[in-house]
Amino acid sequence: MLRIGVLGCGRIGNVHAASVVQIPSAKLIAVADAIPAAAQACANRFNVEARSIQDLISANDIDAVVIATSSPTHFEFIHAVADAGKPIFCEKPIDMSSDRVRQCIEKVAAAGVPFMTAFNQRFDPHFGALQKRLAAGEIGELESVSIISRDPSPPPRDYLKDSGGIFRDMMIHDFDLARFLLNENPTRVFATGAALIDPSIKELHDVDTAVALLMTKSGKICQISNSRRASYGYDQRLEVHGAKGMLRVKNVHENQVESATSLGFTLPVAKPFFLERFGPAYLAEMEHFISCISTGTSPTPNAEDGLIAQLIADAATESLALGQPVDVNY
Repeated sequence: MLRIGVLGCGRIGNVHAASVVQIPSAKLIAVADAIPAAAQACANRFNVEARSIQDLISANDIDAVVIATSSPTHFEFIHAVADAGKPIFCEKPIDMSSDRVRQCIEKVAAAGVPFMTAFNQRFDPHFGALQKRLAAGEIGELESVSIISRDPSPPPRDYLKDSGGIFRDMMIHDFDLARFLLNENPTRVFATGAALIDPSIKELHDVDTAVALLMTKSGKICQISNSRRASYGYDQRLEVHGAKGMLRVKNVHENQVESATSLGFTLPVAKPFFLERFGPAYLAEMEHFISCISTGTSPTPNAEDGLIAQLIADAATESLALGQPVDVNY
């Protein structure tokens, strides 16, 4: 029985805590948050202790720690949990700075603790099934990947100002998914974007509508389209094209009942947002982490995967600023 502590009791911390309590081989022991009321509310929900952050990290009755705090705090907590000698499950990003991500990797390696970066889309049952069929050669040699990811509405301004920009905050999931499918690291990025939805996003020197083109050394291409607005729900689509055909994942709707009338064919709206769309993926990634720690195997995605996605995001951010393709500096 792996005993788990969760740092961070906001929306995503509650998601991870809910996953832990569903897994028979794990036990949620305690939660902590910089805001005591948030920690207590989460503790009450799951019938566990609310502790101080330091007490949770150093506790003898906790074997592994989930870091689900705000992004700027990840660096500090990764170092503290590594010093405590405990396995780490960390929400993306590891840090906004690639140099600081490298420092975290060095710290984790020196401490000899397992580390998993939470790129949950690898664990989505639909995306995962597509990847397995692709890897099995169903459509022959892969030639191109197309990813569409559109949120229903922009996040609050207070969130956006510390988000690192759309490429580091939102598209970083798609960069990791692209690597997962391409089985090859992109070597060049060409990105463009605009603030078409909310003028205040432009004031933050960010964009809300963006497209990135990734190219690999062997010539494979991935195109990614992101938007902070979709009036029809959470838009998550994926297509891979190869020498023998194509595989794709369409949107997951509230239900799959399609109607046909004289006005045409209609489906219900897509799932409203990421918690509903990727609920099974959040549980599956936590099951993977706990299984790996329990069996002594290395979890993936690891810290290096987190760094590579961050480096691609850095290159996309630079490409947007320069208006030209940029090589990814690994």
